[in-house]
Amino acid sequence: MRIRSSVLLWASFTVLAALCLPAGRTPHAADKAPIAPQNKGSGLPIPRFASLRSDEVNVRTGPGSRYPIDWKFTRKSMPVEIVAEYENWRKIRDWQGASGWVYHSLLTGKRSFIIASKAASLHKTPATSAEVVAKLEPEVIGEIRSCAGDWCRVKTASVSGWVERTSLWGVYKSEPIN
Repeated sequence: MRIRSSVLLWASFTVLAALCLPAGRTPHAADKAPIAPQNKGSGLPIPRFASLRSDEVNVRTGPGSRYPIDWKFTRKSMPVEIVAEYENWRKIRDWQGASGWVYHSLLTGKRSFIIASKAASLHKTPATSAEVVAKLEPEVIGEIRSCAGDWCRVKTASVSGWVERTSLWGVYKSEPIN
């Protein structure tokens, strides 16, 4: 209540001071009421992908520790999409569409992927005619090494190779990753 009262008092003072100015004179910057600070996030583009830094990440109903924990992620390196920011908090969405707020330090810029729906072929080289070295089943998580065109070079815990971009959740349609 004190904050609200002081803002009202300051606003009243500013209006009164403006009324006392001679005709045609505008108040100086120092005479104006202070502007509330803008929401400063990371300054990075939104939306963007990131991944979970830990195998236990609390997801809250709002951007702050005072908001209740709605649920927890339990898979380190899982990709998430950052869809909003508020100060040091990031609103994220997972591959199934669930969303909530996490503290920024629980995320990393390392790029990862998840196979979202159907099994994907992992090829030796970036071509559908190339040798298939493995089948990646749904919910397999791995690291994105690079992407160009329709293909991404990826690595899982046991194998690496090339996967068609459309098989991965965690990278945008034409986003280059070096």
